[in-house]
Amino acid sequence: MQRKRFYFGFTLVELLVVIAIIGVLMGLLLPAVQQAREAARTIQCTNNLKQLAIAAKNHESAITSYPTGGWHYYMVGDADRGMGVSQPGSWLFCILPYMEHAALYQLSALGENPDAAPSSRKKENGKTLITTSIPTFHCTTRRKPKLYSYCNSGTIGKIYNANTPSSVSRGDYAANIGDQSSSETTSTTQPASYPEAVNFAFTPPTSHTGIVYRFSAITGSDITDGQTNTFLCGEKYLMPGHYESGQCAADNEGVFFGCDNDNQRTSYAQPAQDRAGFNDTSRWGSAHPGATGMAMCDASVRRISYSTELSIWRNLSNRQDGNATPEL
Repeated sequence: MQRKRFYFGFTLVELLVVIAIIGVLMGLLLPAVQQAREAARTIQCTNNLKQLAIAAKNHESAITSYPTGGWHYYMVGDADRGMGVSQPGSWLFCILPYMEHAALYQLSALGENPDAAPSSRKKENGKTLITTSIPTFHCTTRRKPKLYSYCNSGTIGKIYNANTPSSVSRGDYAANIGDQSSSETTSTTQPASYPEAVNFAFTPPTSHTGIVYRFSAITGSDITDGQTNTFLCGEKYLMPGHYESGQCAADNEGVFFGCDNDNQRTSYAQPAQDRAGFNDTSRWGSAHPGATGMAMCDASVRRISYSTELSIWRNLSNRQDGNATPEL
């Protein structure tokens, strides 16, 4: 007996309908997937801030002060100069021993006279330091942990205690210098060499109300508003077009360079989400929608809305203004 054969297939109209349905479902699903990915990146960014704050807190416990902000952007970290106001490198350099990067910190611990010109070996080790990228210093929503072009060339860009590379490691987090004007973030005066810098008459800032700045040595007792109520560090604002270029004045050096807008920010202006066409070298912000991450001096981390009143940001950045801050 001959068997019947059955044929299954779609007409062109049915196929187009199926494709349309799949397209609609994908359109509904894609935003949810993107939101889930961003939520995961936000959690990772929050964890990065937590690690930085814990390291800074451990620094405060061991050294009796929070990490200092360094001297200036033409000098990088030098372990032979120890901790505190004599350290020319950034606060991120100072916390390396407290976040499982002691070997990187020790590259410059050569037992040399810290007041003399550095040896060729120290300068080469300094280059290794500033060309080592650390994932914890990066927000993955914004950019990858890799090396970025070092565009600060010429006399201003000459690094006094390290050989100058073409690319350096950067980061997406900055320390709190306070609520004062951004014009007071860095010094405009410069010595001509490293030995001159050691004895240079830098003017210690007198108006800084935060935790980390040039020559800072803030202790827990200096934070009279309470460590829970005072910013230690957070995410920094950047214009998207400058993520990789190195052309932004607040992101053209690196994470281990001394006092500079690259590594220190203020609450003088309202924080903002990164956006094209708007450049700012001093405010807080991030690539995340809705809120940016801020770590407090007690190592807790908060996500704070960009729309939060500026007065609250300023109060949280000032360690001793006596103003109560609401729960956020």
